[in-house]
Amino acid sequence: MSRHNEIQNAYRSLGKEATFYDGMITCSTLPGRVICGLVWNMGQEKNTRYLEKALDRIPDGFSGKLLEVPVGTGVLTIPVYKTLPKADITCLDYSPDMMVTAQRRAKVAGLKNVTFQQGDVGALPFGDGAFDLVLSLNGFHAFPDKEAAYHEIYRVLRPGGIFCGCFYVKGENRRTDWFIKKIYTPKGFFTPPYETVGSLRDRLAGQYEQVTMETVEAMACFTAKKSESKEN
Repeated sequence: MSRHNEIQNAYRSLGKEATFYDGMITCSTLPGRVICGLVWNMGQEKNTRYLEKALDRIPDGFSGKLLEVPVGTGVLTIPVYKTLPKADITCLDYSPDMMVTAQRRAKVAGLKNVTFQQGDVGALPFGDGAFDLVLSLNGFHAFPDKEAAYHEIYRVLRPGGIFCGCFYVKGENRRTDWFIKKIYTPKGFFTPPYETVGSLRDRLAGQYEQVTMETVEAMACFTAKKSESKEN
């Protein structure tokens, strides 16, 4: 199944349990479409495109150890994890309330290879080099201590491991930047400082190798490989 179909399945699976957060992430409910268009200048086509780019670096048939942080409600990734029965997947989130929904979705999907843990990305409760891949969707713009988060994700990746995901970067869309500055930041939804395309590329290139990055409006989708030889 393609990532496009997996994302479309996530949209269709929402049903009556869709939260406001789900609608914004998937651009698939009326309030979600309004927010996506007004704040992010995205319809469903652009929304799907950036999410596909963020998820495409999870290899088909992946059978290693994967950490997702934050998992949120699992609306996008639970359908993907259904296609990875041999993977060992850990989902972490600081919010137990968000994670409850993800746990329920995993149970309904019959997933036996996914575990959930409450925790802080700035102090991950895992050993060095514990994971083959770390996925972070729409999280870094909300993390209060981004430096600690970058450090911890690098630490728990094995040499040769992959860090991939997506998040907001400033300077790509004036209207989005206005909403983030005037509404999202004061309300505590997002936490500065925010990366730009240039600063994110430089940061990742300074820590990782084989860095790729692409933006869809104000969302940066990236993949970076930890060197086989570099140590923390």
